[in-house]
Formats: sequence, C-alpha cells, structure tokens
Amino acid sequence: MKAITYAKYGPPEVLQLADVEKPAPGDDELLIRVRAAEATKADCELRGFKFSVNWFWLPLRIAVGITRPRRKILGGYFAGEIAAVGKDVTGFTVGDAVFGSAGLRMGAYGEFAALPSKCTIAAKPHNMSFAEAAAVPLGGLNALHFMRLAKIKDGDTVLINGAGGSIGAHAVQIARSMGAEVTAVDKAQKAEMLERLGIDHFIDYTRENFARMGKTYDVVFDMVPRSSYRACMAVLKPGGRYFTGNPRLSVMLRTVLTNRFTDKHASFAFAGETIEELDTLRQMIEDGKIVSIVDRVLPMGEAATAHRLVETEQRNGAIVLSIGEPEETENEM
Repeated sequence: MKAITYAKYGPPEVLQLADVEKPAPGDDELLIRVRAAEATKADCELRGFKFSVNWFWLPLRIAVGITRPRRKILGGYFAGEIAAVGKDVTGFTVGDAVFGSAGLRMGAYGEFAALPSKCTIAAKPHNMSFAEAAAVPLGGLNALHFMRLAKIKDGDTVLINGAGGSIGAHAVQIARSMGAEVTAVDKAQKAEMLERLGIDHFIDYTRENFARMGKTYDVVFDMVPRSSYRACMAVLKPGGRYFTGNPRLSVMLRTVLTNRFTDKHASFAFAGETIEELDTLRQMIEDGKIVSIVDRVLPMGEAATAHRLVETEQRNGAIVLSIGEPEETENEM
C-alpha cells in the first residue's frame, strides 16, 4: 500500500510517499481503508519534534522514539471505510463509512490503518464527504469537551482566543449552538471564515488588545499557547470561567491558585476524545449545527506542502490529505 512515511525528525521534506506493507487487523482490531486524513499541528510537531508547549517533551520523546520515530506513519484524525474486522469485534461491518481518531497509534497517512476497535471511531456523518469528515474529530472533540465544561447557558458571552484554528472554529459553532454570544480573536485573514461560522464580534489581535477594550465575558476559551493568563483573567466577569487547551506549566499552576483564592474558575482539563462525544458531533453535523471547515484538499504526494501550510498558518480551515489514488478517492466522496 502507499503511505506517507518519515524515518527521522525534521522539516516537512522528511515526509516521503512510499510503498509499505499493508497492516493486518488483530482479533480486536478494525482495518480501515483511509480516504482522507487531516494534516494537524500535532502531526507537524511530532514530525519535527518541536512543540509550542514543552513541559511534556521528555516523556513524549521516550514514548514515540528517542533518536528516530518508532511509528513511521503519521496521521491521527481520519475518515474512511471499514475494510475488515477482527473476529472479536462487534458493532462494525465491512463497508461502513466511519471517521475518528487513531490516538498515538497514528497511521492515518496510509491507505490502510489497523486500529483497536476501542479507538474513538463512529459512523461518518451522511451529509459530509470523507475530506469534510476527516477535518472534524480533532477540532470537534476538543471543542465539545471544553464547551461542555464551560456549562454555557443561553445568553452567555464567550471570548475565544485563537478562534481561527481547528479547535477554536469548532468551539465557535458549538458555543453558538448553546445560545452564546461569541467574540472571536484572531488575525484579520481569519475574519471572513469566522463570520461565516456565526460569530457576533471579531477582534484582530494584530491591531487591538482584547484586554484593553473594556468588555468582560462569562467564558474565556484560550487556544493561544503564549497568551497572557493575567489578561484572560482580567476580562472575566465575577464568577466567570476560563479554559485553556494549550497550557504552559506556569498556567497550570496558576489555575490552582485562581480556583482557591478567587471567585473565578480556571481549568486545563484535557479532552478524553470519547466515542459518545464523536457520536454527538455526528448528530450535530447531521442537524446542521456544525459545518465543514476545510481550506483545501491535497494529494498524498503533497504532504510536505500540507505541513508547511499548517505550520505557517497559511490557511482558513483544515488542510486535508486525500489518501489513495486521487481519482478513486474523489469519485467515492
């Protein structure tokens, strides 16, 4: 089978399209014919082993490979079809269209991936193509997790810092579906996309500082790794809730102090990426509450280009890789 592989950590050019052995599913595994995979920041960080948040660098390096990657095929979020099921697997049938997360097992940059049936995998939304569906699990699962933690009520004011990323853009839609008034913070080139998603207000961080605008919010959801914790706290209303998806170690410690000594709530609880959450997202998509956020779809041979676009943020939405022969994948979407 064809797969995008890498044998060493480095720049996007280490990604190579190669012929590799097709995996065989174990008794409790699914063999998935991957049709599309999102090229994510996590993929880029694992490829180059450079992270915006560094506190987990050493344990992760030990887990994925000290001198070179143990798993040669990246790709954690995908959409495709069930090609085979192990003898102990229930709930899936050959031919089922699915989408989901491979977790640290990775492998979605290959035409086939063998994954444990307990992975976060669910039926693909019937009103999305494979490429559109592949762009949902990363952003959608994390956004749903945090918006649920925020306990958003109808009429709540929500500030999303870094709203133009995959998680932020899904959070915009989910918060809106919960009845929130949403203010998005990002650079100007993301404004049009975010307006299509239904934001109420937009702040271009290159021209304005949200902490100096005199407005406060019920919820602040912060997806910017280097943002000011003090600024986020300053714009919270009394009793307001702060959540971060990219916490520095210093921020993690400060959330404890905030919760103990103030009337505000702060949390960095990481998403569990559960099957229930993925099923909820599928239902929201089929109900029209969440739409696709795909910037472009690139063939496997342009994986390095995809990674450069993601790393430099030259995109308005997800960059998705079409896995397999382009004409075949396009016809089946």
